Amino acid sequence: MQKSKKNRVVLAILFVVPLIFYLFLSAGINNFAKLPVVTKTVVDISNIDSNYTFQKKITIVCFLGDESQSIKGAFFNLNQKIYKPFYGFKDFQIIALYPDGNQEEIATLKGELGAFTDMMRWNFIPTSKEEINIIFDSLKTNISLDKNSFTNYAFIIDKEGSLRGRSDDDDFKDGKLFGYNMISVAELNDKMKDDIKVVLAEYRLALKKNDADREI
Repeated sequence: MQKSKKNRVVLAILFVVPLIFYLFLSAGINNFAKLPVVTKTVVDISNIDSNYTFQKKITIVCFLGDESQSIKGAFFNLNQKIYKPFYGFKDFQIIALYPDGNQEEIATLKGELGAFTDMMRWNFIPTSKEEINIIFDSLKTNISLDKNSFTNYAFIIDKEGSLRGRSDDDDFKDGKLFGYNMISVAELNDKMKDDIKVVLAEYRLALKKNDADREI
């Protein structure tokens, strides 16, 4: 009799504990402050180069323009404050688009960035200005490229190919933050880094929820 009661207790624990864990996890995911989607269905980079895609990747997109050496400080900031903390994640990548014909100048920039950096997740893609505009315009932001196809803003694309940003940022009149100013170390450090952490946490929690679902 005693043994039978113990068996029922053990079975109850084995059933209840996973259920409580699942409910706790679900509540945590539902209450988690996700980073807003500010633009859906950005044109995928695979339309330009089939070796790359935004799908199933957390991507930082930036636009180098024709004169990368004159604004290289912005990319050194991005490399130091964003790339280095996150390049260890296998789903993380940086896509840097630049006008075809500037390969020599970009090779110099890559060499300078790579002097003290593992460049495994930096991807520099040459293409036409027309194709650069197609990708940029699909972001649907309040930011513009200059005549050299450059902007000092970098953008976060999630694994579904949507642009992430902020909808209630105090530094913008309408609260919308579409991209992060690479010239500003403070903005990269205080905003972009935190926002990438949020996106990474979203996918981690979703993965844990799927694992919990399979266990139940």
